[in-house]
Amino acid sequence: MAASEERMQILQMIESGQITAEEGAKLLAALKSSGGPAEPSAGSEPRWFRVRVTDLRSGRSKMNINIPMALVDVGIKMGARFVPESEDVDFEQVRDALRRGQQGRIFDIEDDEDQERVEIFVE
Repeated sequence: MAASEERMQILQMIESGQITAEEGAKLLAALKSSGGPAEPSAGSEPRWFRVRVTDLRSGRSKMNINIPMALVDVGIKMGARFVPESEDVDFEQVRDALRRGQQGRIFDIEDDEDQERVEIFVE
């Protein structure tokens, strides 16, 4: 995704109330300084925390945002807003995966009520 598309996506998330203006400003600043996502190389440190929300009915992506690992706390808070409240959701699992340096998909849950799937990746 081009940096200009990511900026627009962040601005749309602010407008819709999905993130605060402060969180959006941090994401925009990080995007500007990083130049956008890059493919990880084998054995490299993870650089991106990605949250993807998919509509289960249509299969279309509702949100797909890449956040620099430096802003991972903001990313976890953003991801938490989209995950249905459930006893099955344990964000400590996400934090543990990050501490261990795990890469790839670290979280995946489907919400049957809202017909959404939330996935979190570290790349």
